[in-house]
This record gives sequence, C-alpha cells and structure tokens, in this order.
Amino acid sequence: MEKLFTIILLSILPTLSFAKTPDCYNWPMNMSKAWLKNANITNIYNLDESKTKITLLASEKKKDGLYTQVYHFVFYDKKGNSYEVITKNEASDDECSMSDVDSYLIAKSHIH
Repeated sequence: MEKLFTIILLSILPTLSFAKTPDCYNWPMNMSKAWLKNANITNIYNLDESKTKITLLASEKKKDGLYTQVYHFVFYDKKGNSYEVITKNEASDDECSMSDVDSYLIAKSHIH
C-alpha cells in the first residue's frame, strides 16, 4: 500500500509544479495606456490607476528563455468609465520589453 501511495504521489507532483514566469505587467500596461492615448480613446491622465485590474491570461515559454505573455487590463477613469485591453508581448527573466506590445481594445463602457 505504501508503494502505491508513493507511485501516485510521484506521478501527481510534476503536474502540481508550476514554472515561474516573469512578472512583467508594467511594460504592456504602460504601452497600452500610451496606445489608448495615441488612438484618442481616452485621456490617460484621467485614469484612476488605483482601480486598474491586471490579469495574466497566458505565459508560454519559448526557446531562448523568451515568454509570450498575454495580459487583460481593465482601466477606469475618474468618471467611472472603463476600458478593457488585451495585450500580447515577449518577455524574458531579465527584460520585460523584449518586443513591441500588441494592444487590443475589447470593451469600453461609458457612464452618463
């Protein structure tokens, strides 16, 4: 019985170990805010940064230590309007800005 428990435990452990991915939300967040400004979607100086929601949707390790990272950001302005942006970029353990950031506005809500 003890051998069976050990075999089961050893077979489950690899699925429970998660590789650490770079914590690189700042680069795509800042680039998406600049994109919102340059596309005349919102004045980023009116954003309430304390309310920003950040979710890492995916981080796939590629060759040469690079990661493709996909983030979901929800920005709120001081009037309560929200702007949801999905970003995709490359990062590494040493550098978050290994590529440009692709930004996509997926939702915008205005409170009147």
